[in-house]
Amino acid sequence: MSLRGTREVRDNSQVFRLAGLLDAFSEPTFRKVVDKYVEEGPSSVILDMSQIDFIDSSGIGALVQVAKKVQQANGKLQLIANSRVMQTIKMVRLEQFFKIQPNVEAALENAKRS
Repeated sequence: MSLRGTREVRDNSQVFRLAGLLDAFSEPTFRKVVDKYVEEGPSSVILDMSQIDFIDSSGIGALVQVAKKVQQANGKLQLIANSRVMQTIKMVRLEQFFKIQPNVEAALENAKRS
């Protein structure tokens, strides 16, 4: 199983709901697609990764690159992470780098306040 996802725009934020594997195989396509949408806007991006089954160092690297791209667009990146994703983020000590939210609704509410 590879990476699957959907995108919707809600309350001036892009919400990507991802499922499957974010790894070395899926990372190039993930980056290309998300980068394209970040350029088109809106620049507030929410990545719902609650259905991700596996993320490796390539996936973490892609998240860092997406965060930088969103920042360059004067936006904000927020993640919804399950325990597997959080474990990997904590292992590489990036839990302070990423803005982690408990769910999409909380992320949307946070985006409105910024």
